[in-house]
Amino acid sequence: MRFLHTVYLVACLALFISGIVEQRRHYANLGRIRYRVLVNGIRGKSSITRLCAGALRGGSLTTVAKTTGTAARFIHPDATEEPVHRKFGIANVVEQIGIVRRAAAYDPEALVMECMAVMPDLQEINQSKLIRSTIGVLCNVREDHLAEMGPTLDDVARSLCRSMPVGGVCVTAEVDRLPILREEAERRDCRLVSVNPAEVTDEEMSGFTWITFKENVAIALAVAELCGVSRVDAIKGMHDAPPDPGVLQVHRYQVEDRQMRFANVFAANDPESTLMNIELLLEHGAIERPLHVLINCRPDRVERNGQMGALIGRLDPARVILIGEPTRSAADTVPPEFRDRIVDLGGRRDPAELVRGIVSDDSEAISLAAIGNIHGQGEALLAELERSRS
Repeated sequence: MRFLHTVYLVACLALFISGIVEQRRHYANLGRIRYRVLVNGIRGKSSITRLCAGALRGGSLTTVAKTTGTAARFIHPDATEEPVHRKFGIANVVEQIGIVRRAAAYDPEALVMECMAVMPDLQEINQSKLIRSTIGVLCNVREDHLAEMGPTLDDVARSLCRSMPVGGVCVTAEVDRLPILREEAERRDCRLVSVNPAEVTDEEMSGFTWITFKENVAIALAVAELCGVSRVDAIKGMHDAPPDPGVLQVHRYQVEDRQMRFANVFAANDPESTLMNIELLLEHGAIERPLHVLINCRPDRVERNGQMGALIGRLDPARVILIGEPTRSAADTVPPEFRDRIVDLGGRRDPAELVRGIVSDDSEAISLAAIGNIHGQGEALLAELERSRS
């Protein structure tokens, strides 16, 4: 028995020593990178990560980036990218150590990382132990992940602030809960920089081949300025940056002799972001009225299904198409005056049947905004539409 105890103690000591060595190696890798940017918030983190990286590349800074959103990507200094491979497809914040190690091999001047933690404690660990950012980004506070960070939006704001760099600087476009962010930043001796999206010109926005918000561009410009990159160089670098796979886009499909403009708004999971995205698309003429709205429902996102159903009153669509399950979770929250516009295609249906149901309207051309969550029937629908285009 004493022998087993000895073996156990030796093993524990070896693990402890290896942990210390790994930690020091990790901190040494971080110390080689002058600018470390950690992007946190509720909506737009992946796009902002890419915009920041593009802005810094525009200033000739050797920059490595990593996104975690729709499709996790490791972005090399030349803007090429590759998927982040995960064992069993499961995300874990510990993977940030390997990302930093890969990034350090380039001897970069800047590292831009999207925060992949949701739980408040993990957000703090991600900042204080894994990234140790010099510049933080807290893009916005929206109604999402309330079970982990809520229950109120004030709680969400305070939770997100746990990723602020102590003694550093944090950039934000948040307005409604800016006083809370200022209070939390002061507690951490962190300088809070509040950006004004109105200072981004329409001419600067016209250079993007994909749709983004002035708030996101304003944040990236502020980060670039903190890193010594001029506005002109930063804007050019952002224009050249490849968009995220989940970026807001409108595709055109020819389905059964009908034209369809399909706006993929699945990545905007909360109601306010969804509304902002659709209003932006309408404003740009990317989609038109009469508008058709598709809600993809998931059994593990019942609350979100209901939020999207309640949003219908503010969107005023010609039709409300429900797919996935349980569609009742969305239908029950649709305002009564819109319920006669519901087309229920719920359940596990053949994707071709979904497409036929969508184009069953008499209109020759359809503008469709797909909201909710992409997984499940949403993915199946997108794959079927792509087949119809090829």
